[in-house]
Amino acid sequence: MSSCCAPGREPHDHAVAESLLQVGRHRPADHAIEQARVPAQTFAMGDAHGDGVRQDGERPVHEVRLASYEIDATSVTVADFAAFVAATGHVTEAESFGYSGVFHLHLHPADPGAIVGQPPQTPWWYGVAGADWRHPDGPSSDVEARQDHPVTHVSWNDAAAYCSWAGRRLPTEAEWEAAARGGRAGERYPWGDALPTDPWVTNIFQGTFPADDTAEDGWSGTAPVRAFGANDYGLFQPVGNVWEWCADWFDADYYARSPQESPTGPDAGVARVLRGGSFLCHDSYCNRYRNAARSSNTPDSSTSNIGFRTVAR
Repeated sequence: MSSCCAPGREPHDHAVAESLLQVGRHRPADHAIEQARVPAQTFAMGDAHGDGVRQDGERPVHEVRLASYEIDATSVTVADFAAFVAATGHVTEAESFGYSGVFHLHLHPADPGAIVGQPPQTPWWYGVAGADWRHPDGPSSDVEARQDHPVTHVSWNDAAAYCSWAGRRLPTEAEWEAAARGGRAGERYPWGDALPTDPWVTNIFQGTFPADDTAEDGWSGTAPVRAFGANDYGLFQPVGNVWEWCADWFDADYYARSPQESPTGPDAGVARVLRGGSFLCHDSYCNRYRNAARSSNTPDSSTSNIGFRTVAR
C-alpha cells in the first residue's frame, strides 16, 4: 500500500512488530519534550471547506468531545529518539528490512548505487538500501547536524515501541486534530485560513513539485522542530515538516459512524492514520497539510517524511 505522499510496504507477518513493542518496557524514560495542554472541549472534526480528497474520508464533519490532555509541543526529535535507542538497543524496522523511502532530490550524492526500488505511481520516491533514522538521505548521510530535527524513517511500530519505553502513547486521530486546530474552529490551518506564503509559517514544498525545490522557507527536507512559531495551544509545526503517526486504524468511512465521546478509530485495519502533511506538501499536488487532512500507511512503513509526537497516558 502507498499514499501519494509516502510510499508504503506491503502487509506482511507482524511477528517482528510484536517483538518491537517489548523493547525496553521495564526501563523508565526521560521524556524531556515540552508539553502543550489541550483543554477539554467539544469541536467539529473534519473538512468544513470541501478541500479534501474523497477517498481520504475527511467528511462528514462531526462533533467530538474530548477530555483535557497533554501532548508533545514538538515532534520527537533525532536526539530524543537516539536516547531511546541508547537505552533499549531498539532496531527500527527500516534497519531490519534494510531499506527505506527517500525523496529523490535528497538522495546523498554518494549513494546512487543504493537505490533498490522506485514506485511507478510515485517515481520521486526511491527505496534506498541503508536509509534509516541515522542515515535519512542514504547510507552516506548522517544526522550530526539534525539533532533538533524530527526523527524520520520510523514506522508506526517503532513509534509505539518508543511510547512503551517512555510511558507515553500515540495520540488518537481526534486528539491530534483538536491539538492542531489550537481552538480555531473550522479553520483550514493551525494559523487560520490563509495559505502559508511568505513569510512562511511552516515547512512545505516550494517550487514545481516534484522536480524543483526552491526551499524559499529556508529548508529542503526537514526543518528543526521549532523553526516556525507555535499554534495557540503551543504546538510547533503540527502541519508540514513531517507526517505524524496516530494511534488509530484508518477507515475512509469511519467518520459516518464515529462516536462523539473520545473516538479511538476502528477496531482493526490494514493501515494506520497519518496526520499533518510534510515538507513535500504542495498545493499543486498534495494539500494535506490542513488540520482536517488524513492519510495512512501500513504500520511497518517508513520514509524520510514520517515522524511522530506523543501524548501522556
